Amino acid sequence: MIVTDETITKTHLYIGGEWVEPSTDRVITPVSPSTEQVLGQVPEAVEKDIDRAVAAARAAFDDPQGWATWDVSRRAEVMERFADELEKRGAEIARLVSSQNGMPISMAQAVEGGFPAIALRYYAGLIREQGIEEQRAGVFGRPTRVRHEPVGVVAAIVPWNFPQALAFVKIAPALAAGCTMVIKPSPETVLDGYAMIEAAHAAGVPAGVLNIVPAGREVGAYLVGHPGVDKVGFTGSTEAGRSIGATCGHLLRPVTLELGGKSAAILLDDADLPSLAAEFVDASLQNNGQTCYVCTRIFAPRFRYSQFLDQITDIVGSLTVGDALDPATQVGPLVSERQRARVESYIERGVAEGGRITTGGKRPAHLDRGFFIEPTVFADVSNDSTIAREEIFGPVLAVIPYDTIDEAIAMANDSDFGLGGSVWGQDTERALDVARRIQTGGVGINFYSHDIGSPFGGVKASGLGREQGPEGLAAYQNLKTIYNAP
Repeated sequence: MIVTDETITKTHLYIGGEWVEPSTDRVITPVSPSTEQVLGQVPEAVEKDIDRAVAAARAAFDDPQGWATWDVSRRAEVMERFADELEKRGAEIARLVSSQNGMPISMAQAVEGGFPAIALRYYAGLIREQGIEEQRAGVFGRPTRVRHEPVGVVAAIVPWNFPQALAFVKIAPALAAGCTMVIKPSPETVLDGYAMIEAAHAAGVPAGVLNIVPAGREVGAYLVGHPGVDKVGFTGSTEAGRSIGATCGHLLRPVTLELGGKSAAILLDDADLPSLAAEFVDASLQNNGQTCYVCTRIFAPRFRYSQFLDQITDIVGSLTVGDALDPATQVGPLVSERQRARVESYIERGVAEGGRITTGGKRPAHLDRGFFIEPTVFADVSNDSTIAREEIFGPVLAVIPYDTIDEAIAMANDSDFGLGGSVWGQDTERALDVARRIQTGGVGINFYSHDIGSPFGGVKASGLGREQGPEGLAAYQNLKTIYNAP
């Protein structure tokens, strides 16, 4: 491993509106998956730091003149200033994310550098529009008031694959609701969190409203079960989500879980993949396959199977694999050596179970360092095979034949997961009919993408609750009914 003179060193944690000394000398050292170079180091928070962060968030929330009590327009103004400060740092944040997790820089600029400000402005506008109180006529003749009050102190557990975008689908609605937060970034992506919190400080987000504590899984579990936390927002693996859900269930603590996926793409017999190559790649291989909702099970009609397989092979095989910071790169490295080993083990399992690789399947010959794997397409795979059942979290697609639309839908629904999905065809009404029958949280027609104004989340083992849209705001609010006296 190579250490350069360009590393970024942070020595303090941001707690209670101040840069404070960590409780220990433990550090996290993120590594570039493109070059295997150490990128820097930040303090690793431990349980004592979590206690301090939760106490700061609690004090800020309980302050009778504090954030939770502010008029919605006042909170919205701070959120919009926060958005402005993030935009100033957008290029820096994108580069930091790309350097740490391997996301192609072209994507990082749009998503990690751009989405957080969009989310803040959306929720600032939403709370101005909705307010916090509504009056209802009442069925029994007496009017009632329904108040939308902040749930309290929020623990946000953020993954490494979209560290800023997935942080802000929690931060933006929680701030809008009037909550205070303790944010735990993943150890793989910690440097961008410092740029984010510097933007919050510059924008005048009050002390204690946002606190950031980089740490590993064990400390994250301590945060989830902390008695000072009122709500947990988690994005990550289904395995971790089950554990967090169990803790929150025992504590009767509300939780939003956005978990894993094994999404299906159904190609109808009139699909024109070559004309939608960019959309297909984005829906199936986004962020080097390190995206929870990507469609890695591709169902193709049997009578056109060979043709579709050739088209997919050509599309995937033509992608440029390279350094995440190179603007020409379409597929960057996996986040870590361990993640690459995991993906390679699935490729080996796919071959052992009878699958046939039509492109990819190995490390790129032209790259002598970095955690790269060629984007891979498997043919001759059944829906019961391991690579069609389990989430790989890498650039591996399985192309599976079907005879009838009913069979394709049944196979798409025959999964433990239900997060994303897509339907591809020139007859969009027919595609829409198929989309309605897929058991999942969201489906795209001839592409797949989120919209901040609409809910996102999964069914089955893909999670509980919804983020984004008005539903995402409601997840950080409690409802109180005031019954008027007769």
